[in-house]
Amino acid sequence: MSLVRSQTERGVATLTLDSPSNRNALSTALIEELLAALAAAEADDTVRVVVLTHTGPVFCSGADLKETAEAFGKGKPPINRVGEVLAAIWESGKPVVARVAGPARAGGLGLIAAADLAVCTVDATFAFSEVRIGVIPAVISATVLPRLSPRAAAELFLTGDTFGGARAAEVGLVTAAVDAGSLDATVDAYVAALVRGAPGALAGTKRLLRRRKADTFRDDVAELTELSVGYFGSAEGFEGIVAYREKRAPNWIPDGA
Repeated sequence: MSLVRSQTERGVATLTLDSPSNRNALSTALIEELLAALAAAEADDTVRVVVLTHTGPVFCSGADLKETAEAFGKGKPPINRVGEVLAAIWESGKPVVARVAGPARAGGLGLIAAADLAVCTVDATFAFSEVRIGVIPAVISATVLPRLSPRAAAELFLTGDTFGGARAAEVGLVTAAVDAGSLDATVDAYVAALVRGAPGALAGTKRLLRRRKADTFRDDVAELTELSVGYFGSAEGFEGIVAYREKRAPNWIPDGA
């Protein structure tokens, strides 16, 4: 039985965590299937946006603790591969949108933070629960800490307290928190906006958002100017400018989008 379902339609690959019996915990099997689905979406030129969603009431409960306990002293626990998933989402050349219709804990928050955009329901709950079971949120901090202010990170990491959707949006863990009835419409609106962006420009913008600045302002401006000139002179840039002047949709927008 598949633990991650994948469906592609009109330029959007929807990856669904489908292991509700263990609250979509990050087991080794689920991690392997999710990595394969992410790699397939990345390699598919028809895919423009990836949506990460779930079945059941829980988005993701974090690392599979049952498998972790069974692996203790015998083999590698699933947390050993969580970083691979975070990297696959974070480094994807295509925008990733997390659709969160229920609680997330520990490693599940790492997935949400790795996504470029995340929308949750206001009644979804979250917690960095690691300290309460004697571990630390180490690997997920790679994606979470860039999203949170230092004060919020200290509070939430150290206390392990549960917080709701509105607080998740306030501290930057998610992009927006909405009523359950508005969740799909909000995700669809973000997706509709994303597929209008040129594929190369979207990938380049993701890299821009995460680039390290040069040592001096002038060096930084010089690097950024070179980037701008390159994109303005690209095939996508030419097509976008011509399409704008001709008042038509550029050729990269998927049919039906």
